[in-house]
Amino acid sequence: MTIDSALLEPTFFLDFEHPTVQRYADDAAGEATDPVEIAQRLFLKVRDGIRYNPYSLAVESEAYKASHIAESESNWCIPKSVLLTACARYKGIPARLGFADVKNHLTSEKLSESMGTDLFAWHGYSELRLHERWIKLSTAFNIGLCEKFGTRVLEFDGEHDALMHPYDQAGRRHMEYVRQRGSYNDLPLTEIFDTFLEVYPNWVKHEDGSFSKQGSGGQNDEAFGQ
Repeated sequence: MTIDSALLEPTFFLDFEHPTVQRYADDAAGEATDPVEIAQRLFLKVRDGIRYNPYSLAVESEAYKASHIAESESNWCIPKSVLLTACARYKGIPARLGFADVKNHLTSEKLSESMGTDLFAWHGYSELRLHERWIKLSTAFNIGLCEKFGTRVLEFDGEHDALMHPYDQAGRRHMEYVRQRGSYNDLPLTEIFDTFLEVYPNWVKHEDGSFSKQGSGGQNDEAFGQ
């Protein structure tokens, strides 16, 4: 199968030509040369190096560039997926962004009230081309958060998808994938925000095309979100 060369190129959001992204990826990969081992190291770096925080959702496009995300201490699923995808491309691994709508059955009351729904639209993950096939990787939840709440840690064995588990360690229902939104060469941020306008009551679109959201703040220690 011929891979589209665009899946190895930088974009506005996947700006791996930026030295910040390159340093981040080089630090994660170390001396590894095998693409699978590089992918595993990148996955762990993004998963655990950036603490998950569903309350850190920004509305400015610059905040979704890999060069900006690489310097964040906490973030949510879409930015973390952007960073992993950009790092993979920098290391010569064809990569793209994947999205799905999910229901999180363990979401806290605080987060549910803030969102106005239990549906998480456009949950983001990375898709890396390894073993001549696409492998889906979600880096959203860092290991510390999973251990604190008894949720199964997502591991990437180098062969199989690492997507959200349907049940936690105690057998409680956790993540349910309800709609696939497809794969993208770059982040469709405007399309994502337009969906947020339909799904979340605290989102507003202004006449100049910019977005804003009512309410902010909080930390991710309440429970899991997107």
